[in-house]
Amino acid sequence: MARALAASAGDENRLALARGVTHQTISAYWDAHQESTLSDPWPIHDLPSSVDCAELSESVAALAQSMGTAAAELDVMEASYLIGVLYTATMPGRERADFGAYYTPPALCDRLIQMATEAGVDWQSARVLDPACGGGAFLSPVAQHMAMGLENCSPKIALKNIVHRLKGFELDPFAAWMSHVFLEVTLLDLCRAANMRLPAVVDVCDSLERVPEDTGFDLVIGNPPYGRVTLSPSLRERYKRSLFGHANLYGVFTDLALRFTRPGGVIAYVTPTSFLAGEYYKALRRLLAQDAPPASIDFIAERKGVFADVLQETLLAAYRRGGKADVGQVHFISPTPQGEIQATAAGSFSLPASPDEPWLIPRTVGQSTLVRKAESMPHRLADYGYKVSTGPLVWNRHKPSLRDRPGKGRFPLIWAESVRSDGAFEFRAEKRNHKPYFEPRAKEHWVLTDFPCVLLQRTTAKEQSRRLIAAELPASFIEQHGQVVVENHLNMIRPVGDAPDVSPAAIAALLNTQVVDQLFRCINGSVAVSAYELEALPLPGPEGIAEIERLIARGAKASTIERTVMRLYGGGKR
Repeated sequence: MARALAASAGDENRLALARGVTHQTISAYWDAHQESTLSDPWPIHDLPSSVDCAELSESVAALAQSMGTAAAELDVMEASYLIGVLYTATMPGRERADFGAYYTPPALCDRLIQMATEAGVDWQSARVLDPACGGGAFLSPVAQHMAMGLENCSPKIALKNIVHRLKGFELDPFAAWMSHVFLEVTLLDLCRAANMRLPAVVDVCDSLERVPEDTGFDLVIGNPPYGRVTLSPSLRERYKRSLFGHANLYGVFTDLALRFTRPGGVIAYVTPTSFLAGEYYKALRRLLAQDAPPASIDFIAERKGVFADVLQETLLAAYRRGGKADVGQVHFISPTPQGEIQATAAGSFSLPASPDEPWLIPRTVGQSTLVRKAESMPHRLADYGYKVSTGPLVWNRHKPSLRDRPGKGRFPLIWAESVRSDGAFEFRAEKRNHKPYFEPRAKEHWVLTDFPCVLLQRTTAKEQSRRLIAAELPASFIEQHGQVVVENHLNMIRPVGDAPDVSPAAIAALLNTQVVDQLFRCINGSVAVSAYELEALPLPGPEGIAEIERLIARGAKASTIERTVMRLYGGGKR
């Protein structure tokens, strides 16, 4: 249905159409829910006058009506999520990005609330805020937990107590209306017993502009929006303590959560994993370590079947404001065929001594031992005499210089496919638009490379059998051609001086082992294999790397090198 509606309207009308369809669906849901439970139904809460809804054709209105009626047979959390997905799927992409409209499945909401409970939230007294509440995915189950703790109170006192302790902020006025409707359905029995309509709980506002008005909330929970954002000068100044380089919305919302949470309170968020290691988040990592260290982190094992249209790797985390940076617990969660969440303990983690460095955290059950060993290994690529940079050529900015054949003044152009999955270098240009040679113009000679180094693919996904795919750029290839050009989908691990202590062949062999690949997965939080993360990898000391050099010199098999590296990381015997 979403695609059909999108195709039937121009961009400027699609938001009104999305709201019209969703409003009709929710109205039908409300009516069906009331008719099935009440003899004296209440009218649905009024839509804000500022919200425009498109007038629907007869057939679309009938379809929306049937969906809303069917949704009334579902649990309110499931119904609100599915109708929320209908809204986000039919709205224009630009508005969806601006609102950060990616709603949270009920099973993940339940899991995050469980993590908040384990972190110390008392539902009988806790004040709770969702600063980006969307369609109310967290407000409704939180209200349920509050209500269960007030069963001995009169309905009127219980309802007033919940309204006093629960708050949501939302930028999209239509989503705020959705939150109110579904929250009222959640608390309908209590509202009817108290003979009170639900007072407003959600403020329509820009959360980043809000300033805490009192001592703070016991819990700030939610799934904040994400995506790069350009902050106004005043907001950048306000949130500068957590910023390094460009700002991402979810990082700024994490800083906001710290401001709204009282000392001793809990923050429970669903976010991308990229803050765990990315250089742009090092100020945020330091802030969290100092103000609210993580008590527990759950990694989502499979993106498919969890979020609609979300491609980034995702985690759930609970932080304690003012807590100690002690050992945190890790779980590995995945959806079951029944739509529930299965959590498997994956071990524990400690934050690094310098918390702005990438956080080394096990991502699977078997990685805990590897992480504990790596935490005590002080050596990095810099100790080997190397640094990491990106291949200098952004090919689509230099199209006129690409060539199909060799010739005078032309040099081999090294693409990512030249680094084979088995760790070998093979000069090739097989993909569309890839040409094998580059003829630099007068001002393009800066892209040339004339020294041996290690090449490593810059973009890999966690679903691949290996994240680190490296190959030595042989000195013989450089000698044959004089110079080469490396395209920017490759990292270059390059010597700092003329005679590094470690050979490029040894570094490539080390990075191509399964052990180091697993270790990298415990640092990385995105599909990008960044220079920053590579330079943070814990590596064997001089004795260990000398042993690898000897194995390479005598032509040892990859399996022999693998066993040796495994032993160096504490995972095997000589």
